[in-house]
Amino acid sequence: MFYENSAWKKHKSCGTSSLLPMTPKNPQQWLQVVGHAGSFHVGDYGTLLKRFCEGERQCYLKLMEDTLRPFVPAYYGVVQRDEQDYNMMDNLLTHFNTPAIMDCKMGSRTYQEEELLMAQERPQPRKDMYEKMVTVDPEAPTDQERAQQAVLKTRYMQWRETLSSTATLGFRIEGFRKANEECHTNFKRTKSREQVTEALGNFVESNTHIVWGYLRRLKQLRQELETSNFFKTHEVVGSSLLFVHDWNGRTGIWMIDFGKTVALPAPLTLDHRTPWVEGNREDGYLWGLDNLIDILANMLPLT
Repeated sequence: MFYENSAWKKHKSCGTSSLLPMTPKNPQQWLQVVGHAGSFHVGDYGTLLKRFCEGERQCYLKLMEDTLRPFVPAYYGVVQRDEQDYNMMDNLLTHFNTPAIMDCKMGSRTYQEEELLMAQERPQPRKDMYEKMVTVDPEAPTDQERAQQAVLKTRYMQWRETLSSTATLGFRIEGFRKANEECHTNFKRTKSREQVTEALGNFVESNTHIVWGYLRRLKQLRQELETSNFFKTHEVVGSSLLFVHDWNGRTGIWMIDFGKTVALPAPLTLDHRTPWVEGNREDGYLWGLDNLIDILANMLPLT
């Protein structure tokens, strides 16, 4: 997800989302690193306009009244531009000087239970998903799938999560961009703790001061998540943590992307650590956060 100005550009080596500064000379010019191009515009007075989603609006309205408010962008309501509605929020990069930025998608799955249910109710073999599967792993399809040259959406959704650290650690790196414009988005097969540690070390460039800053913030976030009323009453799927640091040593982490986050039917609550089985709605968010904190802590020198 995140951040740009009116002149949209895309770096050839990047995917399409989290917007990043292009050059130190023009800190207001952003690039997307992961997500959907065209979903964002820079607003006035340090704000960001994100294409309207009613579910996300509802989440932000609740979060503005929750103990998690310091860990999400401040939300200012709905505005219209060129006949398109946008959710207006803080541009989190405003107070950083040529920042490095990373998007980590949290949780042990990135699809909602209702998405899985809908796909099960209308099972339709998908040739496009088969092609995506064999592009990543030619050995992945079963003999039957290979004969049909198609896979069911439910099978594809669950297979896709096993490729990355989503399934093994409860989070995955979507992409990052360093202050020097070096862009990394090829993390679909980054799965082991060692691979994730190496990628995080590359992002922070082995700067222990930055790691300490991130670690403090993540521990504060975990403490608030464990008592947040919003968090225990919502299935938080497809949401990311946005990591930002700059050469001044400033660090920040915020929860972003609530388009797939849904309220649970009362009186159901989640602990976000219990392993997911179909029907329990657990998303593994805190399990992933525990692992992320542990990995960063192990990157620090023993003292």
